[in-house]
Amino acid sequence: MDYRDLLGYKKSFELAMKVFEVSKHFPKEEKYSLTDQVRRSSRSVTVTITEAYRKRVYPKSFFSKLSDAEAENSETQVWLDFSLACDYLEEVKYNELTAINNEVGKLIYYMMNNPDKFGSSKI
Repeated sequence: MDYRDLLGYKKSFELAMKVFEVSKHFPKEEKYSLTDQVRRSSRSVTVTITEAYRKRVYPKSFFSKLSDAEAENSETQVWLDFSLACDYLEEVKYNELTAINNEVGKLIYYMMNNPDKFGSSKI
């Protein structure tokens, strides 16, 4: 299996691209703060899931990388919360992104709790 076949990869990539699209409309003064941060954290989830999968033969590294991915996913949610609070996102779009974010979190936890299904073993 290729890492691009992982549902966690696909969903986190989808979220990162949706975040990129909505953040294009954030105010210019947010370019180096909120816009940059939400884009970085959302992309980092996808990258870190990929790194975890590549390190799956090392159970502790696999788990650690997935833990990092979950932390980045949580950070993305906080930036989305700020985006809503600052009126940069409409509530409907916020809810859509939050639902995908929650799904990504569940997929990461699934990987953490079922490492054998991804070619790793329990710690």
